[in-house]
Amino acid sequence: MPLVSVIIPTYNRKILLERAVNSVLKQTFTDYELIIVDDASQDNTGDSSFLKEHGQKLFYHYFPTHRGVSAARNFGVQKSRGAWMAFLDSDDQWIPKKLEKQCAWLAAHPEFLICQTQEIWVRNGVRVNPPKTHAKIHGLQFKENLERCMIT
Repeated sequence: MPLVSVIIPTYNRKILLERAVNSVLKQTFTDYELIIVDDASQDNTGDSSFLKEHGQKLFYHYFPTHRGVSAARNFGVQKSRGAWMAFLDSDDQWIPKKLEKQCAWLAAHPEFLICQTQEIWVRNGVRVNPPKTHAKIHGLQFKENLERCMIT
């Protein structure tokens, strides 16, 4: 059983998905499975050669009808075998030590059941600062996260 199940929902993002998947495959931490849930893409995402090259670590599921990103994520959760779940959008990517650092922090802080990391925003190839409304808060934050998608 892997420690972490990485779940990537996707819809018509064949080119971007390859970048996201490669950022997971380049992680220094390797105790993970990668679950891709394709929400009825029409761009032949499932025919990508890079998906077939990593069969033992990568699991690809295709929805024949478009059901939305939440259904795709929930399906990935149902299929996951890891003790932890890590969500990655198909148009995002991770730095190579993301899982290593996050899993080390979680191991050192077993009282926490969830955590998030900071994010780096890049627009048109240039790093930009996120707006102050996206600043991470510590402690109990359920209500604040309902108002805006803030878990990253």
